[in-house]
Amino acid sequence: MQALRGRLYLKDGAIEPWQLTDGRHRAAIDRGSWHLLVLDRDERVCGCARYREYSNDTVFSQLSVSSSTLARCKEWGGRLKAAVDSELAVAQTLELPFVELGGWALTETIRGTVEALRMALTTYALSQALGGGVGISTVTRRHCSASILARIGGRSLEHDGSEIPSYHDEQYKCEMEVLRFSSWAPNPRYKI
Repeated sequence: MQALRGRLYLKDGAIEPWQLTDGRHRAAIDRGSWHLLVLDRDERVCGCARYREYSNDTVFSQLSVSSSTLARCKEWGGRLKAAVDSELAVAQTLELPFVELGGWALTETIRGTVEALRMALTTYALSQALGGGVGISTVTRRHCSASILARIGGRSLEHDGSEIPSYHDEQYKCEMEVLRFSSWAPNPRYKI
């Protein structure tokens, strides 16, 4: 999974070779996370996503979104924190865990296919199987990832009636959006 991420992120120009360890894109958040994998016919990993569950008393500074370029922005950083704090409050009120989704990577052979959609929808199924959750994801606009996830149930974060804007992420060198998810609210078209 880390090797796949490393190869694809490097090819996209999202990372530099020096950011890999033995060809792997390792992230501290990987440890302690669930990892959803798509395997090809030869049982090689061709898609992955990370599902990190936190207790509902987690605070903004403990989340990886807190170290994003947007979080450091003078104009939007405070609004991002307030919007995430609102989602954290929902999780606390509902006594559900808070979730950060990320580490998305798909080979060219499955991008835009039913397998890609199935993997994204599986995050809802996993969350429901684990008892539900409220979450966010920093999602790239590269390969239409953000728009695809928005169509299946991701919604823009908001603060005081204004959407938190997309931003250029310095770490991954691309346009990103922060989407919010609720395990019980995928697009009704995809509910089982």
